[in-house]
Amino acid sequence: MIFVVLGTHELPFDRLLKEIDKLILAGKIQEEVLVQAGHTKYRSERMKYFDFTTYEHMAELYRDASVIITHGGTGSITMGMKMGKKVIAVPRLVKYGEHNDDHQLEIVKQFYQTGHILYWNEPMELWEVMEQLESFAPKPFHSGNKKILSILRDFIDSI
Repeated sequence: MIFVVLGTHELPFDRLLKEIDKLILAGKIQEEVLVQAGHTKYRSERMKYFDFTTYEHMAELYRDASVIITHGGTGSITMGMKMGKKVIAVPRLVKYGEHNDDHQLEIVKQFYQTGHILYWNEPMELWEVMEQLESFAPKPFHSGNKKILSILRDFIDSI
């Protein structure tokens, strides 16, 4: 199952779903596609949808998915990375009315440059990115929380 995550942002993200629908119609995606649609109202009979769910259910769906295709939100990307999943992130863009600014483009590029994810953005074709999945081995994710806590403890102890 391919799990598509659109997050909770109030603006729609039809562009990604239309592209996936096009690939299903062309026979390039044959796997079941499940979409967490959030506030996006685009629907196609070729995909299954739900709007919102619990964190626990999302984690279960991430575990069950063969691939995660997600908007460029940090939480959605890192959940897949922490599970060692193959993630394709797609930034929501201002010019399409998908977000208030283009910060997701910066987030996605950073995770891509560190080898954690693949990403799709213009002028690439989504299918070209998906073809990379077979040979893509995501770099393991290591949280920096312990290091940050250590720095804070050292600082507090030095006061």
